[in-house]
Amino acid sequence: MAPGNFTQITEFVLVGVSDRPDLQMPLFFVFLVIYGLTVAGNLGIITLTSVDSQLQTPMYFFLRHLAIINLGDSTVISPKMLFNFLVKEKTTLYYECATQLGGFLVFIVAEVFTLAVMAYDHYVAICNPLLYMVVVSPQICLSLVSLTYLYSFSTALVVSSCIFSLSFCSSNVINHFFCDIVPLLTLSCSDTYLPETIVFISAATNLVLSLIIVLVSYFNIVLSILRMHSSEGRKKAFSTCASHMMAVTVFYGTLLFMYLQPQTNYSLDTDKIASVFYTLVIPMLNPMIYSLRNKDVKAALQRFLKNSC
Repeated sequence: MAPGNFTQITEFVLVGVSDRPDLQMPLFFVFLVIYGLTVAGNLGIITLTSVDSQLQTPMYFFLRHLAIINLGDSTVISPKMLFNFLVKEKTTLYYECATQLGGFLVFIVAEVFTLAVMAYDHYVAICNPLLYMVVVSPQICLSLVSLTYLYSFSTALVVSSCIFSLSFCSSNVINHFFCDIVPLLTLSCSDTYLPETIVFISAATNLVLSLIIVLVSYFNIVLSILRMHSSEGRKKAFSTCASHMMAVTVFYGTLLFMYLQPQTNYSLDTDKIASVFYTLVIPMLNPMIYSLRNKDVKAALQRFLKNSC
């Protein structure tokens, strides 16, 4: 391939959730509501777990960081997507696209491992309650969160660098509502074998490793609950895990649907629907899941509103 045969792309065009003009305004208002609820819910969780003295435990420390990650993930994507609903030219600059992909990868990888860490936290709380404050001490909590952010940032840097080391010199139209890996790979006129291999190994490692931690933790939790003689103890243990189990099921269910569907059934439109769910809908749902089913969070909200009046 001669260097002079192609003009390097300097901007991309995002097709969006739909390219139908009559749907742009209705979709704008739908996703504006979703983003508004996401910001309000996650900021609420961050505020309550930061200021309420009764929520200063490892479980709520991890929940605060999950809320930060959910807020970050949605904010990397939603403002640009909402803006594109209102304009005719849905362009994004080359480096803006690279930044968005990097930010998305930071938060999605961080969410995968934060959910795994939270599962381990529940395992220790239920299966080894006497050692809980030793095994999950403030120093260990901070170390686990720091390692999660460091690893997710490193992964994002490596993967996004591989993707944007490719040449994009044919079409610049991305059939997606944000700069995602697969749509970008389809636009490349370079050999994509190495980036595809790195992406596959990274995604498979992250998903399998975190899923093993979650499954092993909950397998031991279920065994521990079944051994309890007190029905009250079983109910309390189950209520401790119910919100997290629901969040994990929704999140991993969506990811497994994306990555385990047969290649013959794969389409970018299906990928867009799944992406809407795990990048925009799940960050909106998580604060509801963790607050509506959690007496401590609801009590903290009541105390916060009472003190604010």
